[in-house]
Formats: sequence, structure tokens, C-alpha cells
Amino acid sequence: GQAGAGKWGHETDINSCSIGIELDNNGIEDFTVPQISSLITVLEMLKNKFRIPQENIIGHGDIAPGRKVDPNWRFPWKLLADHGFGEWYDDTSRVVVPTGFNEYQALREIGYNLKDTMAVVNAFRRHWLQDTVYRPLDRVSDKILYNLAEKYQ
Repeated sequence: GQAGAGKWGHETDINSCSIGIELDNNGIEDFTVPQISSLITVLEMLKNKFRIPQENIIGHGDIAPGRKVDPNWRFPWKLLADHGFGEWYDDTSRVVVPTGFNEYQALREIGYNLKDTMAVVNAFRRHWLQDTVYRPLDRVSDKILYNLAEKYQ
């Protein structure tokens, strides 16, 4: 299958309920304007035809953290979210993360499989912070994570 072993939310058989779209990229280069324009056209058609919820448009690295890293950290997730494909976080300057906030529970609420928490943190940071190297979650990422988890509830 196209997705291989992966999990998102409560769905464990990703191959039976997903459509994989591959963009030619060596993993470190920027995506081109024609690639992203074509992707938006294809996503619009698929989202309408199959009634795909905005939050269900995710990356290979999100459903199989540790095993997959695509699309790379340069992928324009915010641009796609602005067009209705995938979620993005709001301005977090006024977000107050509550005492006792459980980062891992929030990652699970978004949809991540916590089998390998280090890989999940890496996938989260690559997707939403456009990070290229592993770093633990921190005050900045917690605000983003808290904001996103509220959207996925």
C-alpha cells in the first residue's frame, strides 16, 4: 500500500482510507510554485469529491513518524491550511498554556501515534515549526500544540 504502516487518530489501516499524493522533491529543496499550485488544484477536487475534512490532510511523516519524514521541513503547510487543506495554529502571542498541560496527550488529540514519542515530537516540530533537527518541546512549541489540540477536539 501507499502509506505502509501508520496510524492517525483512531485509524490504523491508513491504506484503506487515504489517498497518497507524491511531489518530486529530494527532501531538502524547496517545493516549486507549479508543484504547490497543482497540489492545491488536486486537493480541492479530492476534498470536494470525497468530503475530506480539513484536518485530515496530513503528511506521510505525521502518520508514520520515525519511519517517514516527507514532506520535508520546507513544505508550505501554512499556505495549504490558508487554502483549507490541513490545520494551522493561530497567533499564539496571547495563548496561556495551563499548568499541568500534558504535551503527549495533546499530540495524541491531534492524531499522532505515541509509539515513539521522540519521533512524534520530531514530526510535530517538522510540520508545524518547520524544524530540521530534533529538539524537545518547549514554551513556544507548547503554545502551538495547545492551540492545535483545541482545534482537533
